[in-house]
Amino acid sequence: MMFSDCEKELLGLLAELPFADRLDLTALSGWSRGAVYAGMDRLQEGRLVDAIPHATPLLPRYCLTSRGLLCLADIAAMPQEEMLRRRPVSAQWQRVLLQRLDALAVIYRLVAAVSNAAFPIRVRLFRAGPVDAAIVLPEGRTVAVVRQGLTVDRTGFSKRLWRLREGTPPGGLLVLAPDDVRLRQARRMLNGANFPVFLGLERDATVAGLDSPVWRPPTIAVDLDLRYILTHLDPRGSLPKESQFTRHASPVGITSDTRGPDWLLPSVLGPAEKRVLDLVSDWPWVSRRDLAGIMGVSVRRVAQLVGRLKDMGLVHQADDGRHGRLVLSDRGLGLLARRDRVSVGAARRRWSAASLNPPAPLSWRNVSGSRSRQLLRNLDHTSAVHRFLVALCEQARAAGWEAVELDPPWRASRYFRYEGRLHSVLPDAFGVLRLGNKTLPFFLEWERRAVRPVTMAARLAPYLRYYSSPRPLDDHGAEPVVLVVFDEELAASHFPRLTRREMDRSGVDVPLRISHRKALEQLGPLGRAWQIPGLWQPHYAFEG
Repeated sequence: MMFSDCEKELLGLLAELPFADRLDLTALSGWSRGAVYAGMDRLQEGRLVDAIPHATPLLPRYCLTSRGLLCLADIAAMPQEEMLRRRPVSAQWQRVLLQRLDALAVIYRLVAAVSNAAFPIRVRLFRAGPVDAAIVLPEGRTVAVVRQGLTVDRTGFSKRLWRLREGTPPGGLLVLAPDDVRLRQARRMLNGANFPVFLGLERDATVAGLDSPVWRPPTIAVDLDLRYILTHLDPRGSLPKESQFTRHASPVGITSDTRGPDWLLPSVLGPAEKRVLDLVSDWPWVSRRDLAGIMGVSVRRVAQLVGRLKDMGLVHQADDGRHGRLVLSDRGLGLLARRDRVSVGAARRRWSAASLNPPAPLSWRNVSGSRSRQLLRNLDHTSAVHRFLVALCEQARAAGWEAVELDPPWRASRYFRYEGRLHSVLPDAFGVLRLGNKTLPFFLEWERRAVRPVTMAARLAPYLRYYSSPRPLDDHGAEPVVLVVFDEELAASHFPRLTRREMDRSGVDVPLRISHRKALEQLGPLGRAWQIPGLWQPHYAFEG
């Protein structure tokens, strides 16, 4: 088979960047879109590349077949065994990259943007090192890319960054964060790094152009564009090192089949199904009705999505005698953990809903995951938090607001130092509402047991410490309000007086908003259902 120069280059690019799509290949090759599309069609007809759908069938992603790899080895005058060893094209690499396909798509978009400023570039993908990829510019300068996934906890990510800082320094580092809070946390972790660091939100970096100011350095409050960043890399930086696979098998044929192995799932699932998985991961034991309310879709639509996920063994629906509760299966936990480079074993130890004694009925004592067990043990409290978030999302949508972030307890926690010791606030949820250009963050505390004055004071104490420091503003860019909801109206009526006394005594003003279940059921979270300590008339929680 005779190959054009464009087709030869496309084969080489797919050996360097498996599962790139045609838009990525157009940017990285320098050929026109028409030439790339025609070249990929010809390579696919010759069975030199496989195409798999991802997000939409209109934008498939491509990888070399064993036949395509053999042709490329002949073109490059390189033994096939050496090609398997030098490039991420082996069956082992294929499996790893397919498991991370969603993350890989984001990184490839960033790589394509870099190629618009520096051409040609080389890219190296990493399997287990602290970075996800590294880009080598034409003059030899390097920039590493690190992505923080949704399911990565703060401790695990800080260890990755520590390993990066202790290893070979790159010429620069681009960090992709899922939200503003974790971006600010990463900025603190990387403050003082001995190489240039720039951080951006994943959703912005994916669609940003070369001149879009979406990147921020750790210490300066300024937004930078990619073109500027690429001119301020350290020329002394180099590529990180990592061990390679010991075996290098030829790539296998890929078919998109829901009954296939786990590593094919990211290419099979659609965006809506992946969103369901992320939400069920965030809010285990959520009911289908509450999930529909958070997503803003009908219960019937949720039933369709959940039905397919159940058929694929990714979601389990547990019957607690009143409602069908959704929770990820061990297969679903493994899917998200591999996507985000999290330990599958650790994820299952914390969140597995697998039964310790399958014949026994559902109960918190019969659930293996430690955190999943705790949520099921306090199911009334867990459900109350879910219903509050549903009411908030529905009322926000009706009022033209947007709930841009809803974090479960393990992501809502904040750790800080106070008088030389490490302290924390551990709310039941954290969220961010947006009204126009105004950002409105909040913590949620749903109280069922804090009815005695001593217990109420103990609940308030962590927030008095937290708000006595600049950390609330540093963490969120705006001071979050603290929403405290009681089951009973009597407890809610006592709490404002106690908190006002404690705040006067400590000299710290916490932006508290206090309500109870009945008021919220009548007026909703965005209604005039909240009491502010020291003020007796009802108020809104947010000044929009």
